Parts: sequence; structure tokens; C-alpha cells
Amino acid sequence: MAVMNIHHPWAFTFGILGNIISFMVYLAPVPTFIRILRKKSTEDFQSLPYLVAMFSSMLWLYYAMLKTDALLLITINSFGCFIETVYIAIYIAYATRESWVSTIKLLVSMNIGLFSLILLLTHFLLSGSIRVKALGWICVAFSVCVFAAPLSILKQIIRTKSVEFMPFTLSFFLTLSAVMWFAYGLFINDLCVALPNILGFVLGLLQMLLYGIYKNAEKKKMPAENLKSIVILGTGGASEVYPVGARPDVNEGAVEHDQTEDSNGNEKSMEASGVYPVDARPGLNEGAVEHDLTEVSEGDEKSMEASHDDLQSDECAV
Repeated sequence: MAVMNIHHPWAFTFGILGNIISFMVYLAPVPTFIRILRKKSTEDFQSLPYLVAMFSSMLWLYYAMLKTDALLLITINSFGCFIETVYIAIYIAYATRESWVSTIKLLVSMNIGLFSLILLLTHFLLSGSIRVKALGWICVAFSVCVFAAPLSILKQIIRTKSVEFMPFTLSFFLTLSAVMWFAYGLFINDLCVALPNILGFVLGLLQMLLYGIYKNAEKKKMPAENLKSIVILGTGGASEVYPVGARPDVNEGAVEHDQTEDSNGNEKSMEASGVYPVDARPGLNEGAVEHDLTEVSEGDEKSMEASHDDLQSDECAV
């Protein structure tokens, strides 16, 4: 494999720029994992985007190693495999039991099982340029499938008129990355590298357009704890994670449930202590009042009779 073909100086330039931009995008989730390390909990974060990003990097790395003049694809996807492995290792270390099991299942089935199947089939059933082309179109198909996922976030933005979970900076750099890798693929005459980035470029433009439209609009705020994540991939393997699938009604139900539990708890505590509000048990309160009035009237009658007897005993005999 040749290191770099000197007949493609523009390919080298765009490849270097693509590496730099994709490197920065790969580091975008670092604050998320610093938070996980500090809290020692994955909270509501999902591992799927990072598993998908690692699988994409593995595919493109394998493709680049079979090609010639693809050193810059090798460098960025090697870094992608490394950094995504670090992210996934941190996630597994602090995940709950349920999240841990689902992450391991996905890791084994997709990143190990599916990749091994592709590797074995292309290695033993195909050879030479046919193997390279077949693997290239597998990479294209996977990238297109993953690129289709963010259409849901665009629908969510239009419905909620909120762009709070779609950072403009990240969308801008993903669009810029798509331009760099498209130009790189164009100058090395590789459609498998260029084609997915056309879709990435169009999607990036739509995201920035929606941001411009809705950045000052009245927002329907989405609770972050009820969001799911999706991932956007580029040819460089760099991922962009957006939360989607907000369920605003969940919090309202939770508040009502908490209020019900509080009222039930207060009633139980009053019953245990024998203290009731005046209007809590009206039957008992009315009976108690009537009983007290009866006792008072009987006591008054007895005291009056006693006073009358005393007066009679004090009278002088005639």
C-alpha cells in the first residue's frame, strides 16, 4: 500500500483538514464522560451512538487498509476506534446492570459478530479490486442507513420549535467535515468516500437552516431526562449525538403521583398519631361535640340541684 500519491496534492490538503475537523468532533463527547466519571453513573445516557460510531470506524479502517493512497483515512479511523473504545469502556464501568447487559450484547453482536462476518466473507469469498469495491459499498450502505436516522431530530425540531438540543457549532463542524471528506474522495476518485458525504452535507445544511429559523422561536422545552440519543456519522467516522423522543407528559404524571403519595402519607401519619383535622372525620367530630354538650348540661343540672339543697338546709326553723 502506498503511503501517499504525490499526484493528489489537493486530496492531501482536504484529507488533512478532514482529519483535524473529525478529530475535534470525536472529542465532542468528552464533557459527557467527564460527567459520568465524576458522578460514577451513566444516568440516562445511551451507549448505542458510541457502539455505532466504533463500528463505522472499524469498517472504514478495514476499507482504507485494502486501498492504496488511503493513509489519511487510516489515521482518523484508527483514532476513532481508539477513542470510541475508551468511551465504551467508561460507559460499561459505570453502567447499571440493565444498561451493562444491553451494551455487552450490542458490542458482541455488532462490533464483534457482524464485523467478523464481513471480514471473513470479504476475505475468503472475494479478492483484489472486487473485495475493495464490495467493502466500499458496504461502508456506503451503512453510512446511508445511519444518516437517515437524524431525520427524526429534524421532525422533532419542527414540532417543538426548539433547537436547544441541537448545538449549532457541532452541526457546523459536521457539515464542514462532510465537505472536506467529499472533496478528498473526489480528488482520489473514490465514490465510496464521496457519496455518503453528499447526504451528510445536505443534512448539515438543513440542521443549520432549522437552527436559524427556530433559534429565537418560543420553545416547547423538552425534559432532558426523557430523551433518547441518535448518532450522525461521517466518512471519517466522527459521530454527532442528538437527544430525541421527548415525553413531556412523563414529568406531569410523576408530579401527580408524588402529590398523591404525599397526601396518602399525611393521612396515614395522622391516623397513627390519633390526630385528625376538623373536617377529616365529620361523623366522629359531631358525635364528640354532642357528647360534650350533653355532659356540660348534665353537670349544670347537678350543680343547680346541689345549690338548691344547700339553700334548703340553711333555712331557719320557725
